[in-house]
Amino acid sequence: MGGSHNTEILILNAYNNYVDAHIARGVLEEEGIHCWLQDENTLTIDPILTNAVGGIKVMVRKEDAQKAWDILERIKQEQKAAVTCPKCGSHNTEKVSTPRKPMNWLSAITTFFLGEYAIAVDMMHHCFDCGHEFKITEEENNVE
Repeated sequence: MGGSHNTEILILNAYNNYVDAHIARGVLEEEGIHCWLQDENTLTIDPILTNAVGGIKVMVRKEDAQKAWDILERIKQEQKAAVTCPKCGSHNTEKVSTPRKPMNWLSAITTFFLGEYAIAVDMMHHCFDCGHEFKITEEENNVE
């Protein structure tokens, strides 16, 4: 065991889709933090396993974890600040799939019976202050 290098590895965060996971990885690597994705291939091939596997995990060395977490939190806060609830003006919003839409239930049922032939679910922004759900177009989202 004389020359072995034992570095503790931690799960920094988990994502439900590969796009968000890759964005996080790219931001961290741009900041000089070595990281990688665990379970990416499994969940990209079979997304229905996301909850069972626990999502696509961003893995970092223990000594980099706090800096990496701070970077991801900063990005999350910047993204939240860019979206304003049209009903109450709050920035306490998040993009979610909404179970209230009949198409999302149809997608879940279709996926159950047909496997990988899923229909995309409808994504909305949810305001945690007033409960309002709303969509934002790309043009609205890019306006400063």
